[in-house]
Amino acid sequence: MTKRSVPQNYPRIHEEGSRYDGFLDDSKLQQHTYKIPDDELQKIILNAIRIVNAKSSRRLLAIPDNATEQEINDIYKRRAKDLFDYFRKSYADPASSAHQCLNRHYSAIAREQFRGRTIQSERMNSGWRYQYIVKDAALKSRRFNSVSDVGAKEADFNAVIKIKDSDSKLTIYISFKNRADTIGGQDMPKAIQAMEDVAKNDKNRVGSYICVFGVAMQKGIRKINTNQQTRENYSVNTEMWLSDYFWSFFSNYSYKEIVMHVLKVLIATQQPDDLEIEIPAEVILYFGDYCKANSLVDDNGNFNNAYALINFFCGVT
Repeated sequence: MTKRSVPQNYPRIHEEGSRYDGFLDDSKLQQHTYKIPDDELQKIILNAIRIVNAKSSRRLLAIPDNATEQEINDIYKRRAKDLFDYFRKSYADPASSAHQCLNRHYSAIAREQFRGRTIQSERMNSGWRYQYIVKDAALKSRRFNSVSDVGAKEADFNAVIKIKDSDSKLTIYISFKNRADTIGGQDMPKAIQAMEDVAKNDKNRVGSYICVFGVAMQKGIRKINTNQQTRENYSVNTEMWLSDYFWSFFSNYSYKEIVMHVLKVLIATQQPDDLEIEIPAEVILYFGDYCKANSLVDDNGNFNNAYALINFFCGVT
């Protein structure tokens, strides 16, 4: 259990022996009375993809929000140098890599190298995308009194919902995760404590609170994390909502329906891989400058000498 968490006064299930005894009783909350039209949901999805791609690109390149044009240009140049150094070191086999580059333009190689460096960030990008989708779907669902924007604290966003047959409200603090094993072991009680601290110290909170780890892409309903040694709950106010429960609670769409609509948007917008973070054109151009300075490409920007590439890969740096 977290530091003596005081049980919050929200409706709970009281069924001794049930796996859900002590869980939030969602039947006592405001229910869904509206279904977001399919076309509007798809607009939410498309908007999430656009926001997250831009956010991912800036974060990946470490561009501050208040950076000037000159500062951004300097960052592009440094990232191009990082990419060029990565190109020098990332080969699997110097001969094969040299052969694969031969007669190809430096821009194609730059994109491949950039993608190789950003594959993990692209997976994060996918998670961020669903975070924006669920937040905006909750906002448009008409079920909640209010839904905050996505933030950077332990609670990624929060939603306020009315408790039926009363004037009381419940504030739900959501920490978004792709999968349940994103956090675990010693990190779990720390993460729960951090979320509860956010809830307790929120001066704008009205009524009781519940903390939720929302799991976007792992089938299941709900569970409460426990200490494996003592079998005690880490917190009496924190639940983990898996995808089959999470999506229907906030969006009034099932997990499968959400994923199907994401696929429809990708197909309709002809994006074969929306997870790919586009490399800025300036970074490509600077990458080309480094290739030219090292005599790796011809005047047209094509790698024209495989033996020069061998020297580049295997030479002294």
